[in-house]
Amino acid sequence: MSELDNLLKQIRSCSICEEHLPLGPRPVLAASKTAKLLIVGQAPGTKVHATGIPWNDQSGKRLRQWLNMEPDFFYDSEQIAIVPMGFCYPGKGKSGDLPPRPECALHWHQNLLAQLPNIQLTLLIGKYAQDYFLGKSAKSNLTETVASWHEYLPRYMPMPHPSPLNHFWLRRNPWFETDAVPALQSLVKDLFKNG
Repeated sequence: MSELDNLLKQIRSCSICEEHLPLGPRPVLAASKTAKLLIVGQAPGTKVHATGIPWNDQSGKRLRQWLNMEPDFFYDSEQIAIVPMGFCYPGKGKSGDLPPRPECALHWHQNLLAQLPNIQLTLLIGKYAQDYFLGKSAKSNLTETVASWHEYLPRYMPMPHPSPLNHFWLRRNPWFETDAVPALQSLVKDLFKNG
């Protein structure tokens, strides 16, 4: 068993924050040493928790539209790693799901990311991922960070969450789908054009 396989096995059996998880632990992620694209979101929702398949919901459907990508390719972990900030469903809050549990990033992310040597582009979906990866280079809010997406290339592409609950943000910021999404599709196409 490779070091990455062993690490994934440990993560998938993790129960560090079990007492805080209303549906119990079920870490959901996908990774391979050969993956070129890394997708970092927030945390699984209830549908993803139930199926164990990342982005297996309406948010995932919109994300795949933004990427102009078929599900078969999206779920090929040899090509694409999916590593949320929190691996388990965190529970419901007043206005949607609770934030990702911080234990995942603290305990697992550094070791896991070190096992992904071929990542060429990382999609930072939502403020939690942007703050973690961009640190002080993140702007004062998500809108400003995403609007400055070109500043973070070629390594990172900050994005809003593709959740249906985010339709107001997308309506107020039409430039994202008219300018950033075509650029993203072009980047992804170039990334995978040689197989």
